[in-house]
Amino acid sequence: MGNKNSCCSYSSPAPKRKDDYQEEPHMPREGEGSVGNIQHISEREPEDWDADPSLHPTASTIFLERSRIQENGLTRKKSQNHILDAGKPGLKKSSSCSTIYLDDSTVSQPNLKNTVKCVSLAIYYHIKHRGSNRQLDIFDEKLHPLTQAPVPDDYDQHNPEHRLIYKFVRTLFNASQLTAECAIITLVYLERLLTYAEVDISPANWKRIVLGAILLASKVWDDQAVWNVDYCLILRDINVEDMNELERQFLEMLQFNINVPSSVYAKYYFDLRTLAEDNDLAFPTEPLSRDRAQRLEAMSRVCEDKITAEAVRNGLKKWRSFETLNGQPSRRSVAILS
Repeated sequence: MGNKNSCCSYSSPAPKRKDDYQEEPHMPREGEGSVGNIQHISEREPEDWDADPSLHPTASTIFLERSRIQENGLTRKKSQNHILDAGKPGLKKSSSCSTIYLDDSTVSQPNLKNTVKCVSLAIYYHIKHRGSNRQLDIFDEKLHPLTQAPVPDDYDQHNPEHRLIYKFVRTLFNASQLTAECAIITLVYLERLLTYAEVDISPANWKRIVLGAILLASKVWDDQAVWNVDYCLILRDINVEDMNELERQFLEMLQFNINVPSSVYAKYYFDLRTLAEDNDLAFPTEPLSRDRAQRLEAMSRVCEDKITAEAVRNGLKKWRSFETLNGQPSRRSVAILS
């Protein structure tokens, strides 16, 4: 109390005298949503939010566009640097009248291994087709190394292969026991960082950017989040203070916007599947069995009833079919399973 010295590195602005102070009348704008000093969420949305793929459900994802960039005026050939699944190339299982082939990945329960492969491939194309080399010190591996091994002088000159990226991401997910949904959220945060902070993911910073995105996604998505000190047990040469600073600056660059709408999540999931098909990373398929068909039907029915109940609560009119109006029970299509 009464101390004139300040611990801050900057000085406070000189207070205005009461005689010089003139209160400007507040003119409310049309449709203003603020209450008191609380800013409405619509006022925090950027003006060009419809062009941000991490916010708008119809904006094209950056990784899918970069994966289709043409090189030297020719159509891009499929890269040989990504991981190919074992098996006969060029052969694809097709469904028939008696057998239906489906993979075990859905938008609500993606396949972990294949999702991590696709996310790693998306990061690979982000690095390969980056527009420039804009850097930030917090992500520079030379300034903040993840291991005690000396960083090569040309660490920022050579693009990492898909195998190296996949190995790094897979190690973090397996050790932390993260889910496939967390991998999709990681990619959303990564592209949001590239948009908000105007930084490029490059050979010099990709590991720390991916680590920051995984760290944040695991805390937002998983109920039992992994602590920062747990990552220090995985990456034994990094200290918890560095992890805390990485998380803090990552959040500030995202402007503390960690919300991911369900429509954006679904868009990234299906774009990752498109990326897998374009690069021969097809999800493994199996014949549809009777038990699996019944489980899928049960999941679909529960989801349908949930959406219908929510629509009725929101005041939307529930339409009925002609059979229901006449008192007849609703009919359900019956699948023929062998």
